[in-house]
Amino acid sequence: MSELWEDLRAAGTEAGLDAVGVARAEPFLETRRHLVDRKAAGLHGGMHFTYGNPDRATDPEAIVPGARSLVVGARSYRAEVPPPPPQPAGRVARYSWRDHYGPLRQALGAIADRLRTEGYEAVVLVDDNRLVDREAAVRAGLGWYGKNANVLLPGRGSWFVLGSVVTDAVLPVAIPVADGCGTCARCLPACPTGALVAPGVLDARRCLAHLLQAPGDFPLEFREALGDRLYGCDDCQEACPPNRAVERHDPPPAAAPATAQGGDIPRRQPRYLRRNALVVLGNVGDGSDHEVEAALRRALGDPDPMLRSHAAWAAERLGRSDLLAS
Repeated sequence: MSELWEDLRAAGTEAGLDAVGVARAEPFLETRRHLVDRKAAGLHGGMHFTYGNPDRATDPEAIVPGARSLVVGARSYRAEVPPPPPQPAGRVARYSWRDHYGPLRQALGAIADRLRTEGYEAVVLVDDNRLVDREAAVRAGLGWYGKNANVLLPGRGSWFVLGSVVTDAVLPVAIPVADGCGTCARCLPACPTGALVAPGVLDARRCLAHLLQAPGDFPLEFREALGDRLYGCDDCQEACPPNRAVERHDPPPAAAPATAQGGDIPRRQPRYLRRNALVVLGNVGDGSDHEVEAALRRALGDPDPMLRSHAAWAAERLGRSDLLAS
């Protein structure tokens, strides 16, 4: 099986993966307990994903009966941060600058195809609520859990998307990576809303990245803290010393302009990006600017009550409460 594993690793690397590892397809019992306990405590903040069915999301055999191995891959989305524009603008988290999951899925597909040619079952899982991908990555020796709840790869940081191939092939498993955070906890105070309530424990009810894609009104108590973040939040990763060290020693490649095309907009409704933009406008806009005034007037007259209410908040914050009566 070592020869097959070398073939799989070569196929994944050639297809664009930055790291590949193997874990046993055993149930993630401790992860399941964490999901159940945190959901009971409300820390999931209504997030469904793997919280929706913890039993399934922590049992690879629910995906492939008789599963024996997980081939786990990581693909970097690290990119150069462009200089800020001259006018106020919204920021978008790096993972949403372009679609990184598509190339990741294709690369893992190359591994799955190789397994199928050998007569094995193989199912690719990318951004899929059927498996906790971070636990799979840690078990496969790709990295360790950082205190910001992201997986950090040794010497390369946390700017990666993760995915797995569940298979009934028996493959050589990796040795787990030791914790690399040590006493460092810089990510915890870096969170603008205190969402990292303990090392490795995220309260989604306070996490801006989650709130920016959650349905309904953006919580009033976190609107000022949102600042200029239009979609996603990278603060806990940007404060991480391993990530900062990588930036210094290996400058990232230039990136395409941010478009949010790869983001998970709730139910794919643009109204949530418009909602976010109105909060950002209230934080960074200039109430005396004619374009800002025109945008507020349009939103205040929008048939969507959610957008009207956020426009009203932005108008008051920018000292333009006069628009509410017009």
